[in-house]
Amino acid sequence: MQFKKNGFFSIWLLLFGFCAASGIVLFFCYQARIKLPDYIGRELTSQERESIISRNSPYIQYINLTANADFPRNSKITKITVHHMAGDLSLEALGESFSRADRKASANYAIDSSGQVALYVEECNRAWTSSSRDNDHQAVTVEVANDEMGGEWHVSDASYEMLVELCVDICRRNHIRELIYTGDETGNLTIHKMFSNQTECPGPYLESRMAELADTVTQRLNAP
Repeated sequence: MQFKKNGFFSIWLLLFGFCAASGIVLFFCYQARIKLPDYIGRELTSQERESIISRNSPYIQYINLTANADFPRNSKITKITVHHMAGDLSLEALGESFSRADRKASANYAIDSSGQVALYVEECNRAWTSSSRDNDHQAVTVEVANDEMGGEWHVSDASYEMLVELCVDICRRNHIRELIYTGDETGNLTIHKMFSNQTECPGPYLESRMAELADTVTQRLNAP
């Protein structure tokens, strides 16, 4: 009889522990949700669009804000991290992908093959982009469309030129005086593959131009 009582008590103890753990998880999920800005995941008014653009980049032409982010980021912006789409996606298609909860991915910005810019996560928030929470809390992340599938994963001249302009703009607004590309994560211009051995992102073409990108952006920042 004592054994049965002990077994019964153990089962109830396990059930209580499970319910308590579930409650804690639900509480933190709820807390995360209530911190989301109320305009996440819905169509914006023209006034909201203007306000969002005013505190991010003036180059933004498309906005689709996703909940796949940390609100807010926990570090000062000191870096830029470049990625490629591994495809010639439209800004709308990429936004639809980032808006899916099961995707668990996002970026602050994207640039399509014609040089248009989209915003998916405001700069004040951390996008889920680089396989590194620490890097993404410090970096503004930018996805760039490819006009060549595979091979060098080439990007168009329009995309690259806008990448330069966007990086200059990000640096100026966040008081970054120069971009430094070291080829590893110690620089403040980084790429996705530095944080994961499961990817070649942003592909050979963009990777080969990162030192040039850093130099060009720094020159423009220091131009009279």
